[in-house]
Amino acid sequence: MGTDGARALLERAGILTLQTGNLLNWGCLRKKCPATPGEEVRDCIQKTLTEWSSKVGQDINQEILEVLDCTVAQAIEKINPEERDELKVSAKLFIVGSNSSSIRDAVDLACSALGVAQLDSVIVAPPPVEDGTSLSLEYLQPYWQELENLVQSKKIGAIGTSDLDKALLEQLYVWAQVKPSSNQVNLASCCVMPPDLTAFAKQFDIQLLTHNDPKELLCEASFQEVLQESIQNTKAHEWIPLWLLRYSVIVKSRGIIKSKGYIMQAKRNAS
Repeated sequence: MGTDGARALLERAGILTLQTGNLLNWGCLRKKCPATPGEEVRDCIQKTLTEWSSKVGQDINQEILEVLDCTVAQAIEKINPEERDELKVSAKLFIVGSNSSSIRDAVDLACSALGVAQLDSVIVAPPPVEDGTSLSLEYLQPYWQELENLVQSKKIGAIGTSDLDKALLEQLYVWAQVKPSSNQVNLASCCVMPPDLTAFAKQFDIQLLTHNDPKELLCEASFQEVLQESIQNTKAHEWIPLWLLRYSVIVKSRGIIKSKGYIMQAKRNAS
């Protein structure tokens, strides 16, 4: 049945949730040369969709599922509760085509996938702004408020930002109830940390981290292309990615990555 069944399910669903599980369990990815973050995301989504669709049977084809869960079951790896205190669970959330309310969905799904009650830290990548518009505090506020709510309800330990310059980071810091604990800086766009940003971060105990993620880690066109390649003849143009979350589980004492994966959600706009 495979692809035909998967295509039929996609045509009936309204939401698609995809989980890669622990990428360190994927032998084929481990052998590949280090890819760019964008290439890694595409490879992971494609492999997950291909493997999931190959396992869709005739019986599932008859079900109408509003929320479709595309998961590679053997790669899912929950955290042993006895080891939880020895591990740091962190995530970076990329908002693609949704509003601030989806942050809670992303965090809930990550906690559920990993079998934990709380993520130790979450960094939010600013959602894309329209051309000709610059990122502003007003634009960030609803996303940050949603993160603050999750800190207050103990779903997240600490929250951070990505790619904010000194002026915007200072505005956010002054306004926020829960202060940013970190700010990521893309070293592709600046090979040296800006001195004003460094001084401000040091003064207010904000950790400056580096990253090499592109401005859009997963855009609409890229996701639709991967969906079409994985499940041919599907109506890929109807599907719009909402958010993408990348998580990592690190052994605190040794600083090694125990688990890493992606979770994403898309919705179908059938006109």
